[in-house]
Parts: sequence; structure tokens; C-alpha cells
Amino acid sequence: MQKYLSHVTIYDLPSRSSRVLFTGEGIIEAPNWSRNGKYLLVNTRGNLLRLPLGSERPDLEPIKLGDGGFVCNNDHDFSADGKLIAFSASSPDSPKSRVYVCDASGENIRLVTPKAPSYFHGWSPDSRFLAFVAERGDGKYELYRVPATGGAEERLTFSGGYDDGPEYSPDGRWIYFNSNRGGRWNIWRMPPDGAGAKDARAERVTSDAPEDWFPHLSPDGKRVVFLSFPHGTEGHNDRMPGMLLRMIETPGERPEAGSIELLAEIFGGQGTINVNSWSPDSTQFAFVRYEPVA
Repeated sequence: MQKYLSHVTIYDLPSRSSRVLFTGEGIIEAPNWSRNGKYLLVNTRGNLLRLPLGSERPDLEPIKLGDGGFVCNNDHDFSADGKLIAFSASSPDSPKSRVYVCDASGENIRLVTPKAPSYFHGWSPDSRFLAFVAERGDGKYELYRVPATGGAEERLTFSGGYDDGPEYSPDGRWIYFNSNRGGRWNIWRMPPDGAGAKDARAERVTSDAPEDWFPHLSPDGKRVVFLSFPHGTEGHNDRMPGMLLRMIETPGERPEAGSIELLAEIFGGQGTINVNSWSPDSTQFAFVRYEPVA
């Protein structure tokens, strides 16, 4: 099995430059920036951990999730006030992923999606809903939302072959996501209550050759960063050279993206930027670059 070093990296938007915050052995994934700006939340080996910011020699600090037994994947993030974490994990009760909410300390865990598999991706700006992707027995991965306090899940898309990565815009007007419904993986958006009959309200945002995944909107609502795989890549589970971190200005009333800016070409993929990783002030974002080792 291929081994890796993981370089947790901060990209500074004003200077268009990056710096490595932390390097660790094995696979570290999916940084979230804490709402108070003091640390990143990451996952590795099935655990959630904090990585302090502002330290000369930061190290990973484990978060104990209740009595244990959870195997977390790379889908997690904070509520708007930073007091709660939504995360996806398997458990002794379910070998398939389900969505949970807990205090930022890891305590008071609540199961939100009893059905599996379910993968969290975004909080609504008012913290009322969680957007997630799920498969419900028909082999198709579609988008859903559910009250963060638990309750009936609501299906938002119906016509995609595979939809993923739903994330609310900061103003709550849209859910952005990626889908292969147009023949390639592109960024799409829809209203927060769903794409409607035959997904008629789904709007394509990107349409060029790279395969686009995981749109992440800056807190000020001005930009969208996303990860692009080489043309023809069918899924997102690989790590490879030639991965692109790209950015657009957030579309207005017309959905089509304007010019797409290439920020970095890296060895990356699954785990690089699965969930939103923007800093609270929208000037930086975090990602993970991987380095294969013998």
C-alpha cells in the first residue's frame, strides 16, 4: 500500500502564496478553520483532531468523541457560532457512514441521519439544516437536507447520476454542489429547498474540461474555491499529481462562472479540501498536499 506524508498548507489569497503549517506521516484530511480562528479541525486514522494556528511548532490534539467507537471520515465542519461540529462516521452500530452532531469539545453526540450511507457536507447559515449526500438503495448518490436537531430528511435532487459536496452560500440563497449530470464533473447550484421537479432549478456553474469537485464559498460570499481532477477522472477517491486548486468569483443572478483562476497545481485528491476550509476573514484557506514516500 502506498504511504504518504501529509502537508497541511495555508494558502494566502492577497499574496497568492502558500506555506506548510504541519507535516505528518500518513493521511491527514479535510481541514476546517475554527470560527474563532485559533485552530484547524482535521481527521486522520478515523479520529478528529485540532491543529493549533499561531504556534511555531503545532501538533495534533485529539478530540475524544463520547465513549469512542466512531470512525470518522473527511466530512465535518463547525456550525456558524463554532459551538457545534457536524461529522460523518461509521460506528459499532453501523458499518456505513451516518451524520452526527456534537459539541465542539466532542461531547453530547447526537445521531442526525439514522439511514446510511450519509455524508455531511454543509451547515445552513442559520445552523438550522445540514446538507448531506446519501444513497438510499437505488445506487444513486443524491442530495438531502435534515434539521440539525434531527428529524425527517428531505431529498433535494432527483435526476443526477451522482451529486456530491453540497454547501450553502453564506447568504443562504443557494446550495452549491458538484455533479456528473452533464457528462463531466462540474460545479452546480440550486435553491436551498431543492432543485424542483426534474431538477429544473439546478444551474450549471462550471463547464470546462477539468473534473470539478467540492465547491467552498468564502465567508464573505465573494469567491468559490474548488478542487479539479484531470479530465476523464471518474471519481474522487484517488490521490494523484496534476490536481488543481481553482477559484471563481461567486456568480450573481446568472450562474455561469466567469474566468477561472488557477491557484495551485499539487499532488492531491481525496482529503485535500473535501469540506470548507476558509478562514473567518476570507483571506486564507487550508488544504492538504500529499507526498508519496517509499
